[in-house]
Order: sequence, then structure tokens, then C-alpha cells
Amino acid sequence: MKPTLKTVLTDPGHLVAFGFGAGLSPFAPGTMGSIVAIPFYCLLHIVAPGWWSLVVTSIGFIVGVPISDRTGRWVGDADYGGIVWDEICAMWLVLYFVPFTVKGILAALVVFRVFDILKPWPISVVDAKIKNGLGVMLDDLLAGLLSVGVLRAVMSYYPSLLA
Repeated sequence: MKPTLKTVLTDPGHLVAFGFGAGLSPFAPGTMGSIVAIPFYCLLHIVAPGWWSLVVTSIGFIVGVPISDRTGRWVGDADYGGIVWDEICAMWLVLYFVPFTVKGILAALVVFRVFDILKPWPISVVDAKIKNGLGVMLDDLLAGLLSVGVLRAVMSYYPSLLA
């Protein structure tokens, strides 16, 4: 089944899985989902500052497993490209660990997209072996964690780079 805005709007779980419509983009839906994550994170940063935003992100990952699984079965592809809730949650994770600045947000977006698109080991193993909601969420979690590692390493050597 090819999802449309009309069919995605019929179910709140599908709407979330498709990143409130971002995943329906005909061009780079994963990148669109990552971009959509930014204003949501800005709101999250204001409403749930500090470690609370990490708690909300963790809940997003946990809830994302069954949502992604159910939506994947609905469209007939466990890892359908339009399911972007995984990108949204992973971006929130990366954004938590970088300065809340324009440079920090842009660096988080670029580094995360590189890891998510290239899928180096161990991301590639998870992506190839786990074809369900857990796999959908887990490969982006790993991409997010690798992104955090790279960005934190860069920030330790060049502390003012993302300020």
C-alpha cells in the first residue's frame, strides 16, 4: 500500500510514525523527518528542560517500537522509508548533547544524517538483520549515539566550535 496524507491521517499511530506528514515527502523523507525533529525539540527544550527532555526522548524511542512495527505491517514494508519517527527521536537524542545554538543544531543534523545514510558497522548489521519496529528504532538509535560520540569528541578539542 502506498500511504497518502489521507490514509496516514486515519490513524494517530501512523501519523506519528510518518512524522506528522514529513515521511510522505517524495524527496529524502528521512532527512525531512530529521528536520521536523528540530522545532519539536526546541519546544521540548523549553517545556522539559534538562534531563526531562532526555526522559521524553527515551519514551519516544520505547513507544516508537510498536508504532513503527504496526505502521510497517500496514504499508507492507517493515522498514518503509516514510516511517520517520525513528529519525525524530534520534535527532532529539543528538540535540540533547550539543549546544542549543544554530551551529550545534546544524552540526547535529549533518552528522546524524551522515551516519543514518551511510550506516557503518554496527548500524548496518542491525539494519540488515532486524526487520521490525525494534530494528527501525534501533538502527537510528545507534546512528544517534555514534553522532553524539563524534560531536562530543569534536567539542572536547574545539569547545567554541558549536557555541
